[in-house]
Amino acid sequence: MHNYINSILTITPVMPVLTINTLDKIENLFDALIEGEIKAVEITLRTPCALKAIEKVSKKYPSLRIGAGTVLNVKDLKSVKDAGASFAVSPGCTKKLARKALEAKFPFLPGISNASEIMNLLDLGYKIFKFFPAEASGGIEYIKSLRGPFPDIMFCPTGGINEKNASDWLGQKNVLCVGGSWLVPEVISSYTEIKKRALIASSLKEKIKN
Repeated sequence: MHNYINSILTITPVMPVLTINTLDKIENLFDALIEGEIKAVEITLRTPCALKAIEKVSKKYPSLRIGAGTVLNVKDLKSVKDAGASFAVSPGCTKKLARKALEAKFPFLPGISNASEIMNLLDLGYKIFKFFPAEASGGIEYIKSLRGPFPDIMFCPTGGINEKNASDWLGQKNVLCVGGSWLVPEVISSYTEIKKRALIASSLKEKIKN
């Protein structure tokens, strides 16, 4: 599971966080993201059609890693697994939820915002976390400070990250990728624009390396 999460978070520098309000034209959205070289997405469980969206796109786009976000409890975990999600993401975590993911052998990215939460999940074997809400929880300076006590821990920061600061986050040694909703605005006006944003986002890591 640890290796699987790592492989997902290293194939795409920016993982779009999607709130799907309708299944209408959902293929247009995902075609645009794929054409923009996005390889993994997080669909949040914040809308009534979220599970149906996960089921639909998981079947139609097998090359895309479909994650389910806002997984808050064991019931959510089972639901997204049954819907065909490749992995689950949580804004925080309980030990019950973390243990269940291990028991089910289902790839899971738990959310943390401080050192104590990291330590609790380290005891269970977790080494990769969602840092959320990233900007509100101390931002880049805080995640830098975590490298001292936790040199082997890696993060996917989400929350307050956008096209202006994504590169700064990706430049941190303990950041594998970032999550953000700026690639897909709530009101989708242009799939061409989404593809354009996706292409820019998917090239960020290489630009930092160079």
